[in-house]
Amino acid sequence: MENSSANVSLPVIAILGGTGKEGPGLALRWARVGYRVIIGSRQLDKAQAAATEINLTLGGGDVFGLENAQAARQAEVCVLTVVQTAHQAALESLKNDLKGKTLVDATARVDFRDPRPPQPPSAARQAQQILGEDVRVVAAFQNVPSHVLKKNLGGSLDTDVLVCADDPKAAEEVIRLAEAIGMRGYYAGGLDNAVVVEGLTALLISINKHYNIKTASIGVTGLEFLD
Repeated sequence: MENSSANVSLPVIAILGGTGKEGPGLALRWARVGYRVIIGSRQLDKAQAAATEINLTLGGGDVFGLENAQAARQAEVCVLTVVQTAHQAALESLKNDLKGKTLVDATARVDFRDPRPPQPPSAARQAQQILGEDVRVVAAFQNVPSHVLKKNLGGSLDTDVLVCADDPKAAEEVIRLAEAIGMRGYYAGGLDNAVVVEGLTALLISINKHYNIKTASIGVTGLEFLD
């Protein structure tokens, strides 16, 4: 694991609702490459337990757990990984705590039991409407299989991340976060485009079910000139 003290310029990341499937995996990968990571949860004990598990996995670390509001206030970049049914309530409860932050919304409003593309507006657009212009909302990580995040920690992941934001600079910030943990990130337009990215999750779930796997992801081709 890299020494986080050598990476003082890296932003502090809070994973809000970070004790589910996606949050701990993202936290583990960011912490491993030197980011200071806060696990947020509605329940402090769950947040602390998740942080302790990550630190044990890494053999040390700079991950700790707080309630969601405290986690948001102490971070520069917040990543929302709550289940879709908790999306609106979480945003409304954290509106004041997220002011001045970048919020990465990883919500895909898709039912695993009956996966279908959601209707617009996108979850990220809804987040921007709730939070207002004081928060830079970015949509990303909706299509990343949670099962792959805790594997091959020292290497790249064979998955691409489509990043949507009305603020391209905020999108670039999140692309760098994706690349830091072994993924490829691409700017895919404004927040309204994120509804298409959510819909891709429905396709990936259907593929997983049909082929009895858990790791289907997306890949972008034709951009070799960027390498």
